[in-house]
Amino acid sequence: MRRFSQRSALVTLSEINITPLLDLAFVLLIIFVITTPLLEQGLNLKLSQGGSQDKPIAKEDIRTVEISPKGEFVLDRRPVTLPQLEGQLVAEFKRNPNLVVYIRADEQGRNKDLYSVIDRCQRNGITRYSLRTEPGRHP
Repeated sequence: MRRFSQRSALVTLSEINITPLLDLAFVLLIIFVITTPLLEQGLNLKLSQGGSQDKPIAKEDIRTVEISPKGEFVLDRRPVTLPQLEGQLVAEFKRNPNLVVYIRADEQGRNKDLYSVIDRCQRNGITRYSLRTEPGRHP
């Protein structure tokens, strides 16, 4: 009788309980589902109305510059100063001549910040840029 009880104890040890593993997998899935949209977000800007849909452009050719109402600059979700912004755009333009700069400026922001970005792009030969707006109705 004693051998039988030892044998059943060995059998139960060889089976793996996967319930905790599944619990962990579901928790990680929920964490990724919740945090992914937060990582995709840039500045909270209110864009002007107007504009139309653009022709498709390769994603690797696009760099996005955002300008907050306070005059803070963000290049591809990283805060930068105006001289850093210019240096990074020029370096990227030298690597990729198909570069397109999307400029997103808050409608309540200062125009001088927007003009500074456009001027620095033009001075360095970056002529492909787009001022981003909210899609609006056309009369």
